[in-house]
Amino acid sequence: MHWFVTGVFVVGELAGGGLVALPTAITQSGFVIGIITLLIMTGIFTYTAYILGQCWIILQRNWPEYRVHCRKPYAEISYRAIGRKFKILVSVCINITQFGISVVFLLLASKNICDFIKAFFNHDISFCWVIVAVAVALFPMLILKSPEEFWWAGIIAMCTTSCAVILICIGSIRDYHTCSQGREFPQFKISNYFVALGTILFAYGGHPVFPTIQHDMKKPHHFTRSAIQAYTILTFMYLPASILGSLTYGDSLRDSVINSLQTQWIQSAVNIFITLHVIFTLIIMFNPMNQEVEEMLGVPQEFGIWRIVSRGGVLAAAVLIAETVPKFGPMLNLVGASTMTLTSAFFPAVFYLYLTAREVKAEQKSGYPDKNLIDETPSYRDIIKYNSKLTLVLCATVIVIGLVGGGGATYSAISELINTNPELPCYIRPFFPDKVGKHEGAAAIASHTNCCGMWQNISRSTDIKCNEPFDFYNQGLFKNA
Repeated sequence: MHWFVTGVFVVGELAGGGLVALPTAITQSGFVIGIITLLIMTGIFTYTAYILGQCWIILQRNWPEYRVHCRKPYAEISYRAIGRKFKILVSVCINITQFGISVVFLLLASKNICDFIKAFFNHDISFCWVIVAVAVALFPMLILKSPEEFWWAGIIAMCTTSCAVILICIGSIRDYHTCSQGREFPQFKISNYFVALGTILFAYGGHPVFPTIQHDMKKPHHFTRSAIQAYTILTFMYLPASILGSLTYGDSLRDSVINSLQTQWIQSAVNIFITLHVIFTLIIMFNPMNQEVEEMLGVPQEFGIWRIVSRGGVLAAAVLIAETVPKFGPMLNLVGASTMTLTSAFFPAVFYLYLTAREVKAEQKSGYPDKNLIDETPSYRDIIKYNSKLTLVLCATVIVIGLVGGGGATYSAISELINTNPELPCYIRPFFPDKVGKHEGAAAIASHTNCCGMWQNISRSTDIKCNEPFDFYNQGLFKNA
């Protein structure tokens, strides 16, 4: 792939699921603090995308076997940086991350389809069965080998997201006069901030796929251009939608801004575009995980029955988790805060420090990248000696922010998942029909629109049926509701 196409492909892989939750994250963290956090994370994740790309270039430059097809480029980066034991840890984190993202996107696509059917056909279809239907429709595209065979998925995903951004902005502007008069922002809580940080981390993370995409480029050393292009486009997508959504709807926002849009055709169109984005992104996200499983099981690289069986098993496992925890928002926050922070911030910084020290040490000692010296794992002293001061400062900053921010966000996300109105797993609901639909959740929405204002009862038209008020930000409201 050309570097420009690769940049578009990366945007298609990143934007979408995080986009619809970002206005909520900005509101949840405090408007000004949220915008500043968003901009800081833009810089951090652009830098880690760049250094991760440089790690792969170092591998290809010093180990010729990586210039041909490689199933697990990210894991190989960790192996050459630190060693075999760390490779296993990284592989586990990558698989959990990709698996978690896939579950979140399955939930989001299914939720959007349910809302669309509810809005246009006034029919409440079972959310649990929609998850299965989405998985079945998706499976034929999951058996493609690698990104070079489905580069078009990234292009389509970016186009659909761009259309969704424009419509979210138009819908927010149309609702602004009505909703901003009753808009309130929740009181700042550190727990809410870390939950919001998990959403922001999810919106920018996606690095485990980057080496796989880079490996399929015509000129892998041009990935820096692709990364800068991708995160620049993401910033122009995320900022307008986040600012307008937060300023218009305030604390009436819930998991997704889509349900707050009060123009029905705009809400439905955004639902369609985001759902298409998510489906095409799932093709990209499942691929590294599928290749990891095939490597462990010894599945041939050529297409055959065992590829179908292994990839079908991975998809079935994702469906099972989605049916077990059918809540889009908390799952998104948990994935973004935990393993995604490790794979998109912490690991790239650590690997870059190690690989740069290896290469520079070998060149300075022998005048060229000596194979024996390259294979030596550098000491902590070597890392400090053979990396520039700027690189050390930047990577250390990323590591600290990743550990502190990711740790706090993970704790808050787990607390939210446990303490806020747990949903019954789909396969248990038939045995407890009286407990289904009694609280907020992806599977139990009475309407398809969250009305605005502090009391969530303001709408632009009397034709709009509002969802029941819900204390999403834990402000102590609606206790008697």
